[in-house]
Amino acid sequence: MALTGRAGLVAALGVVVVLLAPQPDLALVGVCLLLAAAIVFDLALAGSVRALRFHRSGDTLVRLGKQATVELVVENPGRRKVRGVLRDAWPPSAGATPRQQGLAVPAGERRKLTITLNPTRRGDRQSVAVTVRSLGPLGIAARQGSHGVPWSVRVLPPFLSRKHLPSRLARLRELEGQHPALVRGQGTEFDSLREYVDGDDVRSIDWRATARRSDVVVRTWRPERDRRVLIVLETGRTSAGRVGEAPI
Repeated sequence: MALTGRAGLVAALGVVVVLLAPQPDLALVGVCLLLAAAIVFDLALAGSVRALRFHRSGDTLVRLGKQATVELVVENPGRRKVRGVLRDAWPPSAGATPRQQGLAVPAGERRKLTITLNPTRRGDRQSVAVTVRSLGPLGIAARQGSHGVPWSVRVLPPFLSRKHLPSRLARLRELEGQHPALVRGQGTEFDSLREYVDGDDVRSIDWRATARRSDVVVRTWRPERDRRVLIVLETGRTSAGRVGEAPI
């Protein structure tokens, strides 16, 4: 059970009533009874937090300096709506936000909440507990309970050289022959068209493109690439060599 700030406000108003009443003793008893009745009423009609079910999903690995996202699904199999506040507790170094969220799950339904982690230290960051406070219709008292919903996010060292990775991989592929290098120059394979400049070989002028654009256009060439070589090896006896009269 938990009392809200609204309960304190009602109690403060009750003190004012007691001080102004002609019979303070009776007024005090009446205020206490009314406040107790309101608390019991709220607790009786608040949704149950024990019956709630929780499921997690999301990231399990993150680099230091990056964000990880963890989703929490809250399922309410009870008969009353659960309305209140949920707090998903993580270690301070996990940098979990938001620390608490409003929750409203009708009976027989589920809701999904998202928690963002901004870790400040390396290592494994494990969730602590999920605490739910279910308010009653008056908002004076609430049912409160904690559930263990384990989840772990491993924080790896920062990858500061990531920005150089694409160029390094492309270079390795070129060296291994897995990625063709687009190099213009002397060759016999057509590459593209461009405008004629002084010094270009007149034999490379594309007259059709020149007629369409009303400007002199030349072809550019590149060394041959993407050539497939097919090697056929005949292993039949009719193609075998002979040593004397016997085939090899």
